[in-house]
Amino acid sequence: MDLERSATTPGQAPDGSAGDADYGRIGPGYSRYRRPEPAFAAAIREALGPARTLVNVGAGAGSYEPDHLEVTAVEPSAAMRAQRPAGSAPVVDAVAEQLPFADRAFDAALASFTVHQWQDLRGGLAELRRVTRGPVVVLTCDPAALDRSWITEYAPEVIATEAGRYPAIGALREGLGGRVEVHALLIPLACVDGFSEAYYGRPEMLLDPGARRANSAWSFVGAEVEERFVRTLRADLDSGAWDARHGDLRTLPAFPGSLRLIVGRP
Repeated sequence: MDLERSATTPGQAPDGSAGDADYGRIGPGYSRYRRPEPAFAAAIREALGPARTLVNVGAGAGSYEPDHLEVTAVEPSAAMRAQRPAGSAPVVDAVAEQLPFADRAFDAALASFTVHQWQDLRGGLAELRRVTRGPVVVLTCDPAALDRSWITEYAPEVIATEAGRYPAIGALREGLGGRVEVHALLIPLACVDGFSEAYYGRPEMLLDPGARRANSAWSFVGAEVEERFVRTLRADLDSGAWDARHGDLRTLPAFPGSLRLIVGRP
């Protein structure tokens, strides 16, 4: 079931995307590259505890929606809603800052890889807390740790863009209020959720334009940055220069990058 608004609200793209990225343009094919990583899904499931009902805000194509709960998804982008698999949870066309639900309507809330898209972080977090009786679980990246990636050497503009978009962990703590835990999640070598750090030991993957497009930061840096990245990375892979500097990453079982799981409780 797809419950849609009749029109977009100010600040939204024609597709309905409510953040700074237009998923009507970059969203097609997203679900091919951004699949739920089992290790992250297990951490989310543990954080949700005994909840029975869940609101998934910024749900996208449905990654990390637990199949053992009664889920209501919220996603403003039509392109992303269209990629939700058959039989997935009902999805409401709405934005985080204006959730169309009663106070304390859900046992728990989830927001995965979405808070950096919200126009009003504090307002969105306040809405999550308003409609949720129990834990609010946020999967995000710590902008202070993004420069650990080798991508910094090849496309510092991408890392700077991401660092400028992701909210600081302190801002999330403050916005959630109550008791807040922050857990660093290790990124597995074969991570199937293709955010940039997922390819820490598989640099060839980022030569694929679809893999880059599934990371919205690339849509902000301009074609010349992307062309330079591809040209330089391909040359260093062919010459062995990348492996000379970073080859140990190819066998590192897990990478301590920027990924964080934040759990806020009343």
